[in-house]
Amino acid sequence: MNDLEIRPAAADDIPAIVAMLADDPLGAERESPGDLTPYSAAFERLAGDPHQLLTVAVRGSRVVGTLQLTLVPGLSRRGATRSLIEGVRVHSDERGSGLGTLLIEWAVEESRRRNCQLVQLTSDASRVDAHRFYERLGFEASHIGFKLPL
Repeated sequence: MNDLEIRPAAADDIPAIVAMLADDPLGAERESPGDLTPYSAAFERLAGDPHQLLTVAVRGSRVVGTLQLTLVPGLSRRGATRSLIEGVRVHSDERGSGLGTLLIEWAVEESRRRNCQLVQLTSDASRVDAHRFYERLGFEASHIGFKLPL
């Protein structure tokens, strides 16, 4: 994987990121790759927030993976900052190649570098394979998450 670069996402990466977000059964229902307007607006908000790291993995000139790392300062755990990993996607051509592991390892190391005391993530309850993947990387299913659509 020496030919892989993990870097901050750029506006030009939005189509490739959205395509990966839409390329699975859950994403196909909730993403709209035909209209990038809301994604471009979201990108501008992310780019302007120092606590948000939208990241891409690039091989050659092709975006092959992405994740968002959010830094969350807090009072609990003695004022600990935690990081939250979201939106992890690997291009379908790259699945099973070890790229997902490299992305998560990068996120954990970046969290350490930024003095976070905890890394957390959520995964849809239906993504059983993803749960095994995260557990293999040392994550524990320690909480039950709740969501309220608005």
